[in-house]
Amino acid sequence: MIITVTPNTGIDHTLQIRGFELNSTIRAVDSAWGMGAKATDVSWILGKLGVPTRALGFAAGPNGLRMDAMLRERGVKTDFVWVDGETRLNSVIVVEGQGQSTITSASLSVTSEHLSEFAARYQEALEGASCVVMGGSLPGGVPLEFYQEAIQQAHAHRVPVIFDSSGPSLKAGLKSRPEVIKPNLAELGGLLDYLPISHPETRQAAERLRDAFGSNVIVTLGVEGAIAVLRDKSCFIHPLAIPVVSSAGAGDGVLAGMALAYFRNEPLEYGLQHGFALAGAILKTLATADFRVQDYQELLSQICIMPLS
Repeated sequence: MIITVTPNTGIDHTLQIRGFELNSTIRAVDSAWGMGAKATDVSWILGKLGVPTRALGFAAGPNGLRMDAMLRERGVKTDFVWVDGETRLNSVIVVEGQGQSTITSASLSVTSEHLSEFAARYQEALEGASCVVMGGSLPGGVPLEFYQEAIQQAHAHRVPVIFDSSGPSLKAGLKSRPEVIKPNLAELGGLLDYLPISHPETRQAAERLRDAFGSNVIVTLGVEGAIAVLRDKSCFIHPLAIPVVSSAGAGDGVLAGMALAYFRNEPLEYGLQHGFALAGAILKTLATADFRVQDYQELLSQICIMPLS
């Protein structure tokens, strides 16, 4: 069983429009509902492939109920602690031919009692888990040390951790040496206090993190592909030449692929191949973190992973 941990749950409502103008009624060309937080995205993605996951974290309100139902519909075992506030509703605005933006809303309010209940559920879920995927922002009431402690708990059960966050929570969690991290270029720069400007510099920066914390580091570079610095090798993942409908949730496809590698006891290169095929399939779909299985299967053979000497 793959465990996912999402402190700050959310769902995404994506609106595709031809243009934006203030003080006018804008009619959407298309719209779609999708998942809206890193780790629950992974459960939603893997659920579509029939891979068992158990989704933990915090949820609240009607948005939380809708999110829970969406996950259960895909066969995900949900085990959220219900708290005060409201699971986030994110509005993703995709302007044809121009780009996209996300508007997020207020989120959850977590108490010490909620944290204790989560800890008990998490402890039980770790028994026999193949890996844990955790990440995203932290809602009100959740301490900065949340990820650091959750990673330590997983390691106490000899369960590997795939971790994706940003800012202070990423720095804090990294101290517990997760097996895999997936920063983008800006997040990588934030960890090292400088921004790499070339592929060789990006690789060197990722190697510094690997050597300091023992983590496998996958740096996503958007349209330029990705650089993966693993514990025993480094490689470049070539970008796919495909039309992009929405980029929301594509990076979480990479997390899902890495989770598949641990779940199926395959090498991490297997995770890179499947993760970037999932990411490419998600790019072709309007709903956040959604995809067509046929697209994913077709893209598997197009993923080019080149060793770096």
